[in-house]
Amino acid sequence: MSGPRTLSVVIPVYNARDHIAETVDAAANAIDRAGFDAELVLVDDGSSDGSAAVAEGACAGRLPFTLVSQPNRGRFEARRAGVERASGEWILLLDSRLELAPDALHFIAERLDHGDRVWTGHVDMEVDGDPYGTFWKMLAELAWNDYFDNPRTTSFGATEFDRFPKGTGCFFVPRQLLLDAIGSFRSRYSDLRHANDDGPLIRWIAERERINVSPRFTGLYVPRSRLSAFVRHSFHRGIVFLDGHGRSESRFYPVVVGFYPASVVLVLAAFRRPIVIPAVAAAAAVAAGALGVKRRRAPFEVSSLALLAPVYGLAHGAGMWRGLTLLVRDRAAAKR
Repeated sequence: MSGPRTLSVVIPVYNARDHIAETVDAAANAIDRAGFDAELVLVDDGSSDGSAAVAEGACAGRLPFTLVSQPNRGRFEARRAGVERASGEWILLLDSRLELAPDALHFIAERLDHGDRVWTGHVDMEVDGDPYGTFWKMLAELAWNDYFDNPRTTSFGATEFDRFPKGTGCFFVPRQLLLDAIGSFRSRYSDLRHANDDGPLIRWIAERERINVSPRFTGLYVPRSRLSAFVRHSFHRGIVFLDGHGRSESRFYPVVVGFYPASVVLVLAAFRRPIVIPAVAAAAAVAAGALGVKRRRAPFEVSSLALLAPVYGLAHGAGMWRGLTLLVRDRAAAKR
């Protein structure tokens, strides 16, 4: 190798002033230990809180800084703009609330020498007594227990895709491969602010090249710690869940298909007997708590999972219905 590898760290931000400095600082520290010739490309997706200025201040004197500003178009379009502006051979996509571990990129640099080119991050959740962060952590561990029951350095392709954690919140990939994936990306929504920009994009890559994951390529995600933010995020996840998993290739496709008639039956039953709703919520809480107990989790983790499961289920379900109305509206508009 004639010189250091070139890396562009692409971070989309939308009103991330409270956390972006820590994200930039952690990324710069990880780059220092890895020896990449790196730059930071920050895409300000219509922020109104001065996020870009805070990021630039945190980056000053440490990394070349490029700012891309655009009206709010959503995370996918922000990342696209950042990757197109980037100059590095390699891209690290980072969420604005994710702090890389100090040796995360040093590990990646070593593995690149062995031909392991595509990496999704092992993301830990900052909990520290926060029930919302605890819930998201538990949900991830339940959804991808094949990996979290035994965290290890491994890889997966399209066949095992839905059994491993993955996300563009911490994703390392050759720039050209990512550009090709972005060019092939199709959402079912006309407004890409609602798109599932993680699953379909990474699945396209996994069909061509194995995705690596390891607890040594890790970052700490700082969750939002208010009930209102938890509800909004759960609702949004319902919308993007339909876009990402309302496809036959997803192992969650039967869940999507079955959700709509099941929820209609539930609503009709609630009209006849209103007690059905609290009964279902209680059943969801008990079932979630039982899962936590089965996994031998601490009492606080079990209670967080149990108490927030009904809230998450309601908001996520409402988001799935919102997603369906968006699909119907878009198809009706396309026929005009």
